This record gives sequence, C-alpha cells and structure tokens, in this order.
Amino acid sequence: MKTGIESIAEERKRQIEVEGWTLEHDDEHRCGELSDAAVCYATRGYWRNYQRNPAYCMIWPFSVDWWKPMADDLLGEEYIDGRIKELAKAGALIAAEIDRLQRIK
Repeated sequence: MKTGIESIAEERKRQIEVEGWTLEHDDEHRCGELSDAAVCYATRGYWRNYQRNPAYCMIWPFSVDWWKPMADDLLGEEYIDGRIKELAKAGALIAAEIDRLQRIK
C-alpha cells in the first residue's frame, strides 16, 4: 500500500510525463489556478454537485474538458479508490503551485 505522499508524487509525475504539464506550463498560471483546481478535487462530491451548489462551477479554473472527478455513484472500495485518486490529484496540484511560487521567489 502506498502512502499519501507516494500517491501524490506518483500523480505529479503522471501529470508531467503523461499530461505534459511542464514547469514552464505551470508558471503560466499566475492567479492561483493550480490551487483552485486542487480545491475542486479535494472537496467531496456532495459539495461540488452543481445542483446543490451552482456557484461551485465558477471555482474550476480550466476548461471543463480537464475536469475529471470520480463518478457520483461509487460505493465501498470503488468510492475509496476514487477519493484517493482525487486527493492525490489535489495534492499534486498543490505541490505544483508550491513549486511555482518557489521558482518566482
């Protein structure tokens, strides 16, 4: 079983190597978009449901094509696995934002 930090590091590596989100690309997001995206993935599904919280759609800072939350109907182990993936995405986005800020410091 991987630790949380291992899951986050693996996801960050995937974002760079598979999605192509380079450090230079991250540096283009100067208005907190990376941390906003992290908030979206870290928030549990109940609160990000647009019908319950229509303002939530304004938080996601990128094209809707890049929004990849887990399905709303997962239960049990599938739900846990989905939340772990979402939280790893959130952590990796936070790490990217920390790195970006440190580069401009």
